[in-house]
Amino acid sequence: MSQQKLTELKKNMQRRIVGKDSVIDHVITALLAGGHVLIEDVPGVGKTTLAKTLADSVDLSYARIQFTPDTLPSDVTGMNLYHPATGSFKLLPGAIVHQIVLADEINRTSPKTQASLLEAMEEHSVTIDGTTLSLPEPFMVIATENPIDAIGTYPLPEAQLDRFMMKLSIGYPSEQDTLEMAGRYLDGSLHERLQPVVSAQEIQQMKNEVRRVTVHPELRGYIAELIRQTRIQPESRYGASPRSVLVMLRACQAYAYLQGRDFVIPEDVITMAKAVLPHRLVLTAEARMARYSGRQIVESAIAAVKVPGIQ
Repeated sequence: MSQQKLTELKKNMQRRIVGKDSVIDHVITALLAGGHVLIEDVPGVGKTTLAKTLADSVDLSYARIQFTPDTLPSDVTGMNLYHPATGSFKLLPGAIVHQIVLADEINRTSPKTQASLLEAMEEHSVTIDGTTLSLPEPFMVIATENPIDAIGTYPLPEAQLDRFMMKLSIGYPSEQDTLEMAGRYLDGSLHERLQPVVSAQEIQQMKNEVRRVTVHPELRGYIAELIRQTRIQPESRYGASPRSVLVMLRACQAYAYLQGRDFVIPEDVITMAKAVLPHRLVLTAEARMARYSGRQIVESAIAAVKVPGIQ
């Protein structure tokens, strides 16, 4: 039943997101793994549409925060509002108190407002004037941002980047996908209202099943060695954090589950490493000047580590 529901979820999202099956798989994987996703790309390629499509396809509460330079932390978390007539305060939760939260153009707002997401992303709770609220489960933040050198942007600090399970890029569609998109736009099917195909209870059940996916001890060692390799590459100033091991394990379990397996294989580890690790790395000044990327470091680490002979 779970695999049937996942197939329905992917097909539902493909009705609006054309030719980006891999990106859809990664976003669903993050949802099943209990992680958050950062989508960085140029304007107009469908970053916001992807997040909204996932929200429309699952029966979860949804909120969108449009970040601007004057967005305040209280706009995200909420506030205590004073009522003069009664002389009392009323707690008004912010947009973060939903199950799927779209943090749109997160790098356009100030670091102080960006940091208001940290507690929610790590602890699934939010504190408003001393009062702590637990967030509804499942909880997921999907953030979008334009390339870091765009005008009017504030780079996300490493501590916040590390909270995102994956950093994805949608990229431009192929010529064939562009033509299909144009056809769907003209006949009106591209923006048809999507109906939820998976409930919150079903998502929670799938997340519990993901935790039971087997990761062979040799694959655990393979993941640990890949992460160690990111720390010793010459272009790397700081490699992947200890949190990366735990995130990789859960991401691999969820990805294997999405593929219909109850065990992880080496290909799952390689696929997830390319989405989970690059944004966690801090490059040397020389590597940045040479236009080196975190993904290249990860690919070098993959090439340096022998793949376990496990199927």
